[in-house]
Amino acid sequence: MSRKYLLEISVEGAEKAIAAERGGSNRLELCADLAVGGLTPSRELLRGVRETVHIPVYSMIRPRAGNFVYSDSEFAEMERSIAVATECGMDGVVLGVLQKGFKTDVGRTRRLVDLARPLPVTFHRAFDECTDLRKALEEVIQTGAARILTSGGAKTALEGAAKLAELIAMARDRILIVPGAGITHSNIAKVAEKTGAIEFHSGLGTVLPYSSRDYKACEVEVRKLNEQLSGLL
Repeated sequence: MSRKYLLEISVEGAEKAIAAERGGSNRLELCADLAVGGLTPSRELLRGVRETVHIPVYSMIRPRAGNFVYSDSEFAEMERSIAVATECGMDGVVLGVLQKGFKTDVGRTRRLVDLARPLPVTFHRAFDECTDLRKALEEVIQTGAARILTSGGAKTALEGAAKLAELIAMARDRILIVPGAGITHSNIAKVAEKTGAIEFHSGLGTVLPYSSRDYKACEVEVRKLNEQLSGLL
């Protein structure tokens, strides 16, 4: 039986969002400042992209660069940002909250997941900073999040393929594991084969500078990613 693969591309502007959609992206992760890993986009950017593309758009919810241990005021900002994302017609949100000691903050994450409902939540690569990924997986499942974006704790998804396969086997049908980090058209098929994943994330950062305005190149790379996945069907 054929498998259906899903490709998510992270973007930080309407032009790149359009290019990714034209290339065949199935979903977008919308961020500000991808150079620091992505921050919460402005209300204007959320609205602009929502009016421009037709595929699902997930908004990053991250108040600042750096670690994922947030103050009370930063957490309150995340709560407000989820409300704005909902208001602007987003299809999901992407976030991650840790405690000191590189552990998942189950209570705060669950609060944000509940606040976002009915929008699904992706727990982002803050997951990869946890000291025990097996334990972190079970904790994120407890929060009600729908997905985990992860490289398996490695620098790239390909390097972390064995751990990703282990996490996917552990997760079963309880949560989706989405490989991300360093995924390009030259390795996505290998990541798919080694991990058994069905959803994949690429920021294109290893093939295109985040500051690039070569939107045609973005479209072409996304198309190549899709072609590689289609070849596996």
